[in-house]
Amino acid sequence: MTALAAGAVQSVDWIAIAPPVIVAVTGLAVLIADLFVTPARKPLLGVISAAGLVLAGLALLPLLRGDRATFCVAGAPTQCSYVADHFTVVVQLLVIGGALLTVLLSMRDTRGLPAGEFWFLLLASASGAALLPASRDLATLIVALEVVSLPAFALVGLRRGDRLAGEAALKFFLSSVTATAVSLLGVSFVYAATGTLHLAAVATALAHGTGQLTVLARTGAMLTLVGFAFKLAVAPFHFWVPDTYAGAPVPVAAYLSVVSKTAGFAGLILLTVVAFRPYAHLWAPALAVLAALTMTTGNVAALRQRPGHPRSAVRLLAWSSIAQAGYLLVPIAAAGYRADPARDVGTTLSYALMYAVVNLGAFAVVVLVTGGGRSARLADHRALFATRPLAALALAFFLLCLAGLPPGIIGLFAKVAVFTSAVQAGLGWLAAVMAVNVVIALYYYLRWTGLLFARPESAPMITPTDDSGAGTLTAPSVARIPFPLATAIGLAALTGVALSGAPQLILRFATSTLF
Repeated sequence: MTALAAGAVQSVDWIAIAPPVIVAVTGLAVLIADLFVTPARKPLLGVISAAGLVLAGLALLPLLRGDRATFCVAGAPTQCSYVADHFTVVVQLLVIGGALLTVLLSMRDTRGLPAGEFWFLLLASASGAALLPASRDLATLIVALEVVSLPAFALVGLRRGDRLAGEAALKFFLSSVTATAVSLLGVSFVYAATGTLHLAAVATALAHGTGQLTVLARTGAMLTLVGFAFKLAVAPFHFWVPDTYAGAPVPVAAYLSVVSKTAGFAGLILLTVVAFRPYAHLWAPALAVLAALTMTTGNVAALRQRPGHPRSAVRLLAWSSIAQAGYLLVPIAAAGYRADPARDVGTTLSYALMYAVVNLGAFAVVVLVTGGGRSARLADHRALFATRPLAALALAFFLLCLAGLPPGIIGLFAKVAVFTSAVQAGLGWLAAVMAVNVVIALYYYLRWTGLLFARPESAPMITPTDDSGAGTLTAPSVARIPFPLATAIGLAALTGVALSGAPQLILRFATSTLF
């Protein structure tokens, strides 16, 4: 009995779990500090949050040396609940970097919000997003996904007294609760059929057959994937996204579109490529159809956004994020048709990296132009080049990357890589659907880009120079860009330009994500 107890005792690999732990501890520190910081010094909480995320990013460096694992089953070193392999490090880098950019662009848009609660909720959600790619059992996977989602509900509705924010938070909450219930039902079916929750052990059990419980196992696998489809806003489970993004503060919408989505796709990859690999003949065709439906739904709906409509800029980015989710699904579906899914997984992560950088950059410029206010219209960006040329050029670059047009080479490269994955997997019809959707998306991305360089609707100001009434034309005064927001835009732009200079390195780095 004593020997059994001693064998069950494990030492925790603190280096492996350092990134999510640092983010979580920083969140708690910010919440406690909020009790003692005066209102005039509340911006200090944002600085602490950014510093914690930088420290968490530095904690990834020791993990580049090789695989580390902890919380393993005694006597079964391959069955671990937390694994810090290359896949984990890449996704955690995306998550922590995206959360850091969100913090930078949030420092202007947290006025009127309870600062301590805002930063705590953001960091709590980010810690769950950092935990999710390292999760290697179904229970930890679901718990990590809920840690991502639960604080996000409150973030969306944190602006008190705002009816739209409350409605958006309620829609987000109801859809997420439904997704969680479906996922938990699926996980329970899988556990009943296989007797294990560890992803690798589930794959082994499914490959060797589950006897009379085969139907139960297949049903459980499909239900689990459907639950994740809700979380990822995959059509037809996307209905909550536009209203949620429009009702949330703009930085929160940016966070949901990038960090939360990246974590969700990491979980989907773990489920399909690792746990449910023996059922690839079931989920691969389903994901291919959902990819086509999702990208088409997102792009067609984005065409309907009118420049003068309130929150049209955020709604367009919301529908764009749905379309981008469709593109991200393509390599995952292709992985089900090939013996070695490494390249397809790498393609998904490469596309996610491109999307995260440029989408956060686009949201940052929206925050700059609209001040994070309730308007956030496309029309607010008209003639931006005349007043803020650098911001206009940055936003034009981000939109061209999303469209896949030069000089956004990284966007073009990412789309070609996804297109190639579909063709090589024998999904020619899906590649054709993607090509049509890329053309459709060109219209609304280029229309927004054109607004940046259009003539202003109002005449310029005239400054009198003498008593005769003659004067000189002067441009309206423009306020300086806050340093954190300028840093967010600059980092996104520089990263996008750097990736465009060497796009093949990104794919090569991400392709080595073997499990």
